[in-house]
Amino acid sequence: MLLVSDVRRTAQFFSEKLGFATDFLHGNPPFYGSVSRGVACLHLRHVGQPNFAELAAKERDLILATIEVSDIEALHAECESRGVTISRKLVDQAWGGTDFHVRDPDGNEISFVQYRQVAAGTREAQRP
Repeated sequence: MLLVSDVRRTAQFFSEKLGFATDFLHGNPPFYGSVSRGVACLHLRHVGQPNFAELAAKERDLILATIEVSDIEALHAECESRGVTISRKLVDQAWGGTDFHVRDPDGNEISFVQYRQVAAGTREAQRP
């Protein structure tokens, strides 16, 4: 769940910029909602001021949601083509994933990650 100042605006960002579907918006104006893409689902909850807004502005790598994907390079290219500002570029991590980050309108850092597979059903924990 992401805590956001404007549920409708955040759902629109996820839809237009990140290719998510808006599952529902509840209330008028909406105070709760859900967006999804494939099996990934994020709930959005209105708060007067995001709890982590100040900290997120100072801490570059304060990740508030991580979404695992099957083709990180394709998603990265799609985000770039939609004009998404990438807050951390696509990088192979020592811990076994390839990821990039974006920020939602409230500054919540969202990480998209693909884990390197080493055998059926396992993830690589460290770089070879």
